[in-house]
Amino acid sequence: MCRNIRTLFNFDPPATDEEIRDAALQFVRKLSGTTNPSQRNKVAFEQGVEAVAEAAHVLLDSLQSTRPPRNREEEAAKARAKSLARFSN
Repeated sequence: MCRNIRTLFNFDPPATDEEIRDAALQFVRKLSGTTNPSQRNKVAFEQGVEAVAEAAHVLLDSLQSTRPPRNREEEAAKARAKSLARFSN
């Protein structure tokens, strides 16, 4: 369920609001144990997603790095190569 949570820090361009919200959604889904909350829990679920996304924004804005920002295309290529090596057997 949390496979879609990706590293969002120190990329050029920086993580978008949508990427941060998607990560927050996956995190709340994992914590709650559901991907689709009931009507009774929908408001609490959405509030949780928004709170986690806000905390993620604060964290990402506060972090500092001495390394240059990573390139998204290069990182995606590395991940594809790693996946290919892992699952090609």
